[in-house]
Amino acid sequence: QASKQASKQASKQASKQAIRITTLGDIGTIFGGLTGKSKDDFSNGNARYASYVNVFKNIALNIGADDFVKIAPSESQRTLRHGDIVFTGSSETPDEVAMSSVVTALVNEPIYLNSFCIGYRLNDPEILAPEFSKHLFRSDAIRSQLIRTASGVTRFNVSKARLAKVKIPIPEMVEQKRIAAILARFDSLVSDISFGLPAEIKARRQQYEHYRDKLLSFAKLEATA
Repeated sequence: QASKQASKQASKQASKQAIRITTLGDIGTIFGGLTGKSKDDFSNGNARYASYVNVFKNIALNIGADDFVKIAPSESQRTLRHGDIVFTGSSETPDEVAMSSVVTALVNEPIYLNSFCIGYRLNDPEILAPEFSKHLFRSDAIRSQLIRTASGVTRFNVSKARLAKVKIPIPEMVEQKRIAAILARFDSLVSDISFGLPAEIKARRQQYEHYRDKLLSFAKLEATA
């Protein structure tokens, strides 16, 4: 009951506040993952990298995953930073393309991005809270746009040009943190019963997704002038 009241309050508050609508290309930079790597480079590696599976399965990137790649001291490869958003670059089905994961933890060692994913970095990392954006980019409102960035027949590949045109809402920071806190509570409920009955787990997951999409359904996403 308390969570329902909190979500209603957050929705009303969001509608009252000025929400900036912009495109990804206007406020950040899209970049690629590792280049020039062979299969052998992923055996006995010396540096962590974010794998495709890591990105696909986690809304918050697991920066401690045991995935390693060989990086020479002389190499110039882009590393991930706190606040970066990464997307899977392709999928066999259009509904699963451009799945997102956000670097929500502080990065204390170099971590690279696999070549099958696409990275995105805000010009000003202070405009989007990572704990907010990890939910935002998995919401129906944004997923519906991300799906349309890909084309293909047997394999669907994301177009970076189309990705740059995806529109996102940017509420005031206090509202971002409020929404993130509400969704974190729902998410923790799912985790708490992860070893429970499948039906109960499914119901909790559906409850979380319902309130996520409700809280993140802002005004029509039209880029401001």
